[in-house]
Amino acid sequence: MTVDDRFTRDFREPRDDQPVGTRNEIITGPVADWATDFSHFEPEWSADPYRIQDDLRQRCPIAHTGRFGGGWLPVRYEDVAAIAYDTHDFSSRSIIMGNFRPPVEIAPIGGSPPISSDPPFHHDARKLLLPAFTKTAVSRLEPATRAFCHALVDTLEGQDVIDAAHDYAQHIPIRVIADMLGFPAEDGPQFRQFVENTLEGVNLPPEERIERMQSLFDYLLAQIRDHVEHPRHDLTSFLIDAELYGHKLEPGHVAGTVALLLIAGIDTTWSAIGASLWHLACHQADLARLVADPGLLPTAVEEFLRAYAPVTMARLVKHDMHFRGVDMKADDWILLSFPAANRDPAQFDRADEVIIDREENRHAAFGLGIHRCVGSHLARMELRVALEVWLKRIPAFSLADPAAVTWSSGQIRGPRTLPLRIG
Repeated sequence: MTVDDRFTRDFREPRDDQPVGTRNEIITGPVADWATDFSHFEPEWSADPYRIQDDLRQRCPIAHTGRFGGGWLPVRYEDVAAIAYDTHDFSSRSIIMGNFRPPVEIAPIGGSPPISSDPPFHHDARKLLLPAFTKTAVSRLEPATRAFCHALVDTLEGQDVIDAAHDYAQHIPIRVIADMLGFPAEDGPQFRQFVENTLEGVNLPPEERIERMQSLFDYLLAQIRDHVEHPRHDLTSFLIDAELYGHKLEPGHVAGTVALLLIAGIDTTWSAIGASLWHLACHQADLARLVADPGLLPTAVEEFLRAYAPVTMARLVKHDMHFRGVDMKADDWILLSFPAANRDPAQFDRADEVIIDREENRHAAFGLGIHRCVGSHLARMELRVALEVWLKRIPAFSLADPAAVTWSSGQIRGPRTLPLRIG
C-alpha cells in the first residue's frame, strides 16, 4: 500500500500552542494575593494547591489573575460544574492556559479533537473513540498491563530506596498507550519529554515552544506514515481509516487526536498512580488496611482520584459576560480546577480527608460535561492494577525523604520524584 496522499506532506494545522494572541508576558513570579494574582506554575501551588484553594473558597470563590493575558479560577464545585456544562458561553478550543490563544476560527474542531472541540463537531469526533475505551475493550488490556507491572517490580528487587514515580508509575501508561497506538515501546523516553514540553513548557519563549511542539508532531507524522504503509490493528490505523461525514479524517485531526491520547493518556495516569503511592507512604494505617483487605482497593481508588485528582482543564470565554458576580471578557481564560471541586465541603462530607472506604463518591476527577474523560475506564484499570501489583509485591514502604518528593507544575499535578524506602 502506498502512503495515503493526506500524509505525504508536512502539515501544520493550528494547535493550542501556537502564538495567536498575546495580552501579557508575565506568567511566573511571586504571588502577592492568590485572589487577584494567581498562577498555577508557582512552587507553592505545586507543593500544596489545596490550602490555597480552601482559602479562596472562603473569601473569593472565583479568583482572578492578570497573568496569561487574564483569567479566572473558580474553586467551588457548583461553579466548576456550571462552566463545564456550559458550551454556549465557554469554548474548549484551547485547554492549556498560557499567553497564547488560538484564533476563534479554529473552533469547533480545535487542534486536538475531541478535547479541543466545541459542539456540534465534538459529539461526532468523540463518538469515533468510544469503542476503543469501553469497559470490555479495556478489560482485554488488563492481563498485559498486570504482567508489565510485575516485570517493573522485578527490576526493582533488592533496592532499599525506589523512585516510585520515575521507575514505576511513569512507565505503566507509557507502555499501555504505546501498545494501543501501535508505537514502539522503546520510544517511551521520548513520550516523557513530549509530556513535559506540552504541559509544563507554557512559560517558554514562543519560538522555543513551537519548536518543541513541532518535534512532537514530526514524530507523530512519521508514525502515521508508517501505519499508512503498514496497516495493523491498532488505534492509529483505525483513525487513519475512520470517516466523518463521508470523508476520511483530515491529517491534522488524526495527528491532533493521537497527540491527545499520547499526552493526556500518559501524564494523567502516571500522576494518579504516583499520588496514590505517595498517600499510602504517608498514611501507614491506610497502607496496612489495603494490604490486609485488597477487596477495598476499588473503593480506595475512587477516593484517591477524588482527593488527588490530577487534571485541571482550561476554557476560553466566548463573549463579554457577567458570571456569578464577576465580569468576564471575551477570550479570558477559565481554569477549571477539578481538584478544587473535589475538595469542596459543600459537595463532599469531610472533603479535606482521604477516606478510603468512602461510600458515596461522585467525584469530578475525570471532568464534567461533554468533555468528561473518554479514557476513564482505562485510567481506572491502570491505577487499580498498578496498586494491586505494588501492594502485593511491596507491602511495606514509606517516604525515604519527604523533602526529596517533587510535584509537576501546571495543569496536571502528580509526583515527578517519589523516593520510597522499602520494608
